[in-house]
Amino acid sequence: MDKAFKLVSEYAPAGDQQAAIDELHSRFVDGKKYHTLLGVTGSGKTFTVANLIERLGRPALVISHNKTLAAQLYSEFQSFFPQNSVEYFISYYDYYLPESYIPQTDTYIAKDASINEEIEKLRLSATASLMRRKDVIVVASVSCIYGLGSPRDFQEMCVKIEKSNPVERDQFLLGLAEIQYERNDFSPEKGQFRVRGDCVDVFLPYADRMIRVKFWGDEIELIQDCDSLTGNPIDESDAAVFFPCKHFVTPKDRIESAIPIILDEMKERVAFFESKGKLVEAQRIYQRTNYDMEMLREIGYCNGVENYSMHLSGRKPGTRPYTLIDFFHENFLVIVDESHVTLPQIKAMWKADRSRKQTLVDHGFRLPSALENRPLDFDEFMKVCGDMVFVSATPAEYEISLGGKCVEQVVRPTGLLDPEISVRPLKGQIDDLICEIRSCAAKKERAIVTTLTKKNAERLAEYLSGLGLNVKYIHSGLDTLERVRIICELRKGNFDCLVGINLLREGIDLPEVALVAILDADKEGFLRSETSLIQVAGRAARNVNGKVILYADKNTNSIRKLIDISAARRKRQMLHNQKNGIVPKSIQKAIREDNAVYSASRSVLRRDAAKAKMAELDPSDLAAELEREMLAAAEALEYERAAYLRDKIKEINNEIASEKNK
Repeated sequence: MDKAFKLVSEYAPAGDQQAAIDELHSRFVDGKKYHTLLGVTGSGKTFTVANLIERLGRPALVISHNKTLAAQLYSEFQSFFPQNSVEYFISYYDYYLPESYIPQTDTYIAKDASINEEIEKLRLSATASLMRRKDVIVVASVSCIYGLGSPRDFQEMCVKIEKSNPVERDQFLLGLAEIQYERNDFSPEKGQFRVRGDCVDVFLPYADRMIRVKFWGDEIELIQDCDSLTGNPIDESDAAVFFPCKHFVTPKDRIESAIPIILDEMKERVAFFESKGKLVEAQRIYQRTNYDMEMLREIGYCNGVENYSMHLSGRKPGTRPYTLIDFFHENFLVIVDESHVTLPQIKAMWKADRSRKQTLVDHGFRLPSALENRPLDFDEFMKVCGDMVFVSATPAEYEISLGGKCVEQVVRPTGLLDPEISVRPLKGQIDDLICEIRSCAAKKERAIVTTLTKKNAERLAEYLSGLGLNVKYIHSGLDTLERVRIICELRKGNFDCLVGINLLREGIDLPEVALVAILDADKEGFLRSETSLIQVAGRAARNVNGKVILYADKNTNSIRKLIDISAARRKRQMLHNQKNGIVPKSIQKAIREDNAVYSASRSVLRRDAAKAKMAELDPSDLAAELEREMLAAAEALEYERAAYLRDKIKEINNEIASEKNK
């Protein structure tokens, strides 16, 4: 029998990996549900997990606590399983401001978001793959616990065609429109279709290809996979399945049956507010709900439609929402990466979401049923998941209590030791840091510096750059693809030092980094706790010259534990190397830029290059360049962009005039 998953790697398990793989597999065979893998940084935990997935042959959900690490894991699993379906599922917002209300100042904040179309395509690809096949690995952020459309509706609303089944062309087009494809006969893009006589080209929203369907009367004559750019045929088939363009798709009859129920709830809520003398709130919920229902009747969609998801999906109050996890087949595996961070994050999400929405409900901005549009709470998450593996260099007590004794992976395949740790005084820490960064750069090695705040990271990067050092910063204020690009540039040697906060802790794989400097290491707290210091120090554990410098005036309890744990591990690693004649060597890891995440990040690079070019122009030349763009936008009927450019031109001309008057 062929394996469901086929792992491709030039390396065989080494160090503690084989023992960890065998032990985890044995525990699964014994029927245990929870397992904890304690693996030091650089010990190849991802490779161990990949081997486990291949042995078990079960679909897997890999959950990461941040998007940057998820992108790295996605790249690694793609390289391990090129013949299987490896998907990426994270929040598709580049910018997200949730709907909220501040009673103290009577301030209502409408939902505002910027959706990244590339990431939305990857999300759709993930659910489409789960519907089509079983050899699927989905790498996801914790956004996978948020509400998604019903997998049953997603499956039932698919448009399926076969050569053997007669279907009218117009009936096929109507089916595409119902699952939110749009017609565009001139310049179709993803999620649109083009009609030319009896030939229909459907541009898939979840893949870089189109499907061409040719009709002969009521019969389908040809079904072809084609390149979406050139239109050249790639493959021919007898059948095709078109999945919805959006995850939130609802059959028309379901919408029609839900509207009266929603209006009944609205009437009850209006009566409640009036009985309490809250006439403003009563009027507010009455107007909003009626407007939304009118939009649903006319176009099948309204802003904030997710707040009616309980009624539209037919769920009862108190029942959990559908999520990505519901798209998995039975007997799937859940890998919780960096579990000491990921699990607390999942625990906190429900409470934060509930608090914000309860305020909206109490003041008439939303119906009480909007509370059911929510992420899973922690108990629901644990119940709905399959067998679980918690992976961390510093597992918390909770994971250990569930999984029992940890499966340990301390010895690295490369023979690398834990990095040497030194403690230096706070006085003169920046001057000392500058010397260390220059020393690293001279040896073509990279450095990481961690600060306590975003502002400190930005200021330090700016200060070091002013001294001629090639430095950049990274933190959560940058969008996902930008962070991926910056890390890729660091690895390629486009700059020498990266300054950040906790984004540079868990799991980020940077073999070129030889120095980790931790500023203000004795400021005991979340960012300087025992777990945090161990994780940050681990960023230097993939390079044979790796070292960690702690700038501190006192040895805190966390610093002492870091030094003790590191010393114990170094002793065990040295004994293994001596016993097996291993000479430590730095990890060699290719910089992969061929997956969708890195491809998308390159588009960010091109955008930044264009901005830089514009920034170099003289103000008068810039105004002329923007004027050309404005006229082109107006000619293309992009009036909003044209108006925006017009205003920018006015600002520049005003600045030029004020400079002349000085």
